[in-house]
Amino acid sequence: VARRLSLRKHPECHGMAGGKAIEHLAQTGNQELLTLRLPMQQYRNCNFSFSGLQNLVHNAIGQKEKEEGIQEGEILSCVKDVAAAVQHAVAVHIIQRTYRAMLFCIKNSILPKNATLVVSGGVASNQYIRKALQNLADANDFALLCPPPRLCTDNGVMIAWNGIERLRAGLGVLHSTAGIRYEPR
Repeated sequence: VARRLSLRKHPECHGMAGGKAIEHLAQTGNQELLTLRLPMQQYRNCNFSFSGLQNLVHNAIGQKEKEEGIQEGEILSCVKDVAAAVQHAVAVHIIQRTYRAMLFCIKNSILPKNATLVVSGGVASNQYIRKALQNLADANDFALLCPPPRLCTDNGVMIAWNGIERLRAGLGVLHSTAGIRYEPR
């Protein structure tokens, strides 16, 4: 979405990664000026998919470009509103799917008494989404665990962070790689 909106050209977003630029612009945008249908509403499962949303956003941006009489690659006057609507739709999709997973675990007694929702990766660095997940966790008596945003940029970093936490706790850490078999896929 950031690429399609040409946010690298936006004066407030110079040098920002796409997700960070969306989050920054969304802070002062009006999410209600663009209504986006949420993906996968017909499926009653816990799966995530953003491809349908991406198509909707792409088409909405094209429509806005026509309305404003600008070419693809130019900055829309409503770019902050588009960013806010997209960020909100992504957050709601994540919340709905995560809530379904929580209910499934609760219904099937899969969770311990003090359950923790762990959110990591790039999405965990978005404060809007993180706050929505915090509200979801609070409403369902879950703790929320997110690494610091500076560690939420890359899966390799997330794996390393997990290793550090496990090492500190003395859980499942192997001190020798001798005898380990693995099968690359």
